[in-house]
Amino acid sequence: MNSRERFYNVTHYKSFDRVFNREFGYWNETLLEWHKAGLPKDVDNNEKADVFFKFDIIEGAGVHVGLQPPFEEKVLYEDKDYKIVIDGEGVKKKIFKDGTSSIPHFVDFSLKDRESWKEFKKRLQPNPNRYPKDWEERKKEWKNRDYPLAIGCGSLLGWVRDWMGFENYAMAFYDDPVLMEEIMETLSNLIVTTIEKALKEVQFDLATFWEDIAFNHGPIISPEMFKKFAVPNYKRITNLLRKYNVDVVWVDCDGNINDLVGLWLSAGVNGMFPIEVHAGTDPVKLREKYGKDVLLFGGVNKRELIKGKREIDNELKRIAHLVEEGGYVPHVDHRCPPDVSYENYLYYLKKKKEIFNIKDWDIESIEKTLIR
Repeated sequence: MNSRERFYNVTHYKSFDRVFNREFGYWNETLLEWHKAGLPKDVDNNEKADVFFKFDIIEGAGVHVGLQPPFEEKVLYEDKDYKIVIDGEGVKKKIFKDGTSSIPHFVDFSLKDRESWKEFKKRLQPNPNRYPKDWEERKKEWKNRDYPLAIGCGSLLGWVRDWMGFENYAMAFYDDPVLMEEIMETLSNLIVTTIEKALKEVQFDLATFWEDIAFNHGPIISPEMFKKFAVPNYKRITNLLRKYNVDVVWVDCDGNINDLVGLWLSAGVNGMFPIEVHAGTDPVKLREKYGKDVLLFGGVNKRELIKGKREIDNELKRIAHLVEEGGYVPHVDHRCPPDVSYENYLYYLKKKKEIFNIKDWDIESIEKTLIR
């Protein structure tokens, strides 16, 4: 069974030789810490780490449904400790240079109100330049691929939060609901119009959304607002995906998503990712509540990897029955933090191989890099 077949069978509750084996990734600080413990120094980003750890790969199509053109990136101020920049989304932020903070301090935002939306939405219009220049060559390569291929569907909510800022975004649903409805309709129109060409020309294995709109106590907006504003626009997109036989659709949303899972399922989004356990979202409970209607991606509590080997054993045993049932690709429930030692992480991979019976994974050669 090749990687593409394995992914299909796992996500469709069919028989499989072993679970699809992938991980979310790592904070930059994590890889820097692990270099001190033996991780080769040339493994300095997530893509290289995926190759080094010999994970199964999901490739993206490279079709762009975000801001086009992006805002001009500028450095407004810089000293030895930090710099203030305007990023490609037009957001002004303060970035510290010591690498200790992965999240910048936000100073100002690009989308403020109805007036700024008039110019902003010009960057969210369909056009042929949203496809890679080598699209025809990529299509040829994909015809005989043995790995899963994803079409990215962007974001209806998370991107808008980034453009407006948390507080402005939350208040806008009360202050100007008509504007928020127009923004989401503009995004769904852009996504549907842009991806249909790709769906016609390539058979995709999954589709992905990104919506970081939840924290430890739940989502930024209420389920009622989510149902009113977001669900109809999701349905536009997921109906198109299913028209072209793409029936695995995951949403990347951190935090406690329990109040939104049922709404996403009703909207045609059936995969939950990365299932942050410490935030209150748990793969075992999701399966108990939604059965085989939900697909699970993630759900291994990163905090247990920090503690030690016994806790790692218990965490993997806790979810083993879900892996056996299918519909579940287990991995750490967010990017692996630097608090997880390289030794503990390698132990986690070794136990993952053992408990989930990933016989063809050469973890032994990777273990040899650890400096004891």
